[in-house]
Formats: sequence, structure tokens, C-alpha cells
Amino acid sequence: MKKPIRLALFISGGGTTMEQIILACQSGSLKGKIEPALVIASRANAGGIKKALNVGIARDRILIIDPKRCASPEGFGISLWAVCRLEEIDFIGQYGWMPLTPQNVIDTYASRMINQHPGPLDPGHPDFGGKGMYGRRVHAARLLFVRQTGRDFWTEATAQRVDAKFDRGAVIKTERVPIEPDDDVAALQQRVMAAEHRVQIAVLEDAADGRSPPAGGEMVREERLVRFGEEGILAECKQTAVWLFPRG
Repeated sequence: MKKPIRLALFISGGGTTMEQIILACQSGSLKGKIEPALVIASRANAGGIKKALNVGIARDRILIIDPKRCASPEGFGISLWAVCRLEEIDFIGQYGWMPLTPQNVIDTYASRMINQHPGPLDPGHPDFGGKGMYGRRVHAARLLFVRQTGRDFWTEATAQRVDAKFDRGAVIKTERVPIEPDDDVAALQQRVMAAEHRVQIAVLEDAADGRSPPAGGEMVREERLVRFGEEGILAECKQTAVWLFPRG
């Protein structure tokens, strides 16, 4: 019988996707395929720590590795790399993980690392990712952009490869989510969250069944998210989103 993939779940916040993945490992579509071997939080006060305990993750399987307590990005990477190697981790999922993942970790895990993003991405082109674009800010920026441009009334839950720059990794799976006329940020966030859970679980199902796309075989957009001349609108929407949600 094929051994389950040993998964490390990286979190920084509430851990809602982490929780759903663990439940799917215990009694859902990931049972017998994925083993939630380790939870690593970048903050001691991450709400996901309590969620992990509540769904049965042993306390000694939950670690706090805070980049602010490491001497350098390389030191942070060594700490992450060492514990993942010690625990024989096969696959890493970043679920609301805020720090940049150091290159020495990416070099080891490469195609076996996935990042979650709550909006549409177009790596190499203007999009709804980048430094500071996380949480409610992404939803706010997308809402503002589609209402100003008057088109593409949808957003996406995204799974992508991990890159040394924020949200620049190749996109491997998405689920499109409609934007309704009366949506506010809270309503859109809730609708996208359900899609995020489905996308991330589906990525792990693919990994367990050997269906993950090879490097270079990831998704490519036929049309740009941001058209020529709309770059200024995007920048303004992002700036407004940061102002509206200073805590993300």
C-alpha cells in the first residue's frame, strides 16, 4: 500500500484552510493519502494554533518558527528546512503564510510546495498579488478594480508554486468565484474562502495521485487580468485596499 504523503502546513493567521485540510485527512477525500505531520506557525499568537489542537494535532506536532527571532532570512530558512527534513516531510502547503519563504527551503522542495492566494494572479504581469496583498486587501482591490473597469465580475481562489518573491510562483489550480452586484469585502471573502478550501484540497489530491503538473506545465492566461493602460487603476485600487484594511 502506498504510504501517505507527509504534509507540513505553514500558517500565520486563523488557519481556516489548514483546519479543513486536516479534517479531510482524517475523514474526507485525503484520508489515507495525506498525513498532516506538522503545523508550523510564524507567529506565537496565530489563531490557527488553537484550531490545530482542536482538530486533534498533538501539541508536539505544532511548532512556532518566527522569522523575527532568526538572525537572517537564511537562518529562518535553515530552521524551517531542518525541522522538515527531520520529520521527513514530503510536501509543504502555505495556508495564509505571511513571511517570504527563503530560497534554501524552496531549493529543497521546489515543486512540492504550494501557496494559497485569495485572488487572481498572472505571474510576470500586473495582478492582485505582491507585497502587502493578502487577506481582505485582495478582495477589496479586486472589488474596486472590476467596478472601476466595468468588466470581469469575478475573482479566483488560487494555488501556486512557491517563489522567493511574493505571489510570483506559477499558478497550478484556480476556482472562479462570481462577484455579485451587492457584494462587500466580507461577503466576497466568505464566498472565496469556501473555494479556497476546495482548491487546496484538490491540489493535495492531485499530488497524492501523481497528477500534479510538471514544471513548465502550469496554467497560463490567454488574456491579461490587467489590460494595457489599466496599471494605474490597479495601483490605486491596491493602495486604497491597504488604507481600508491596515491589518490585512
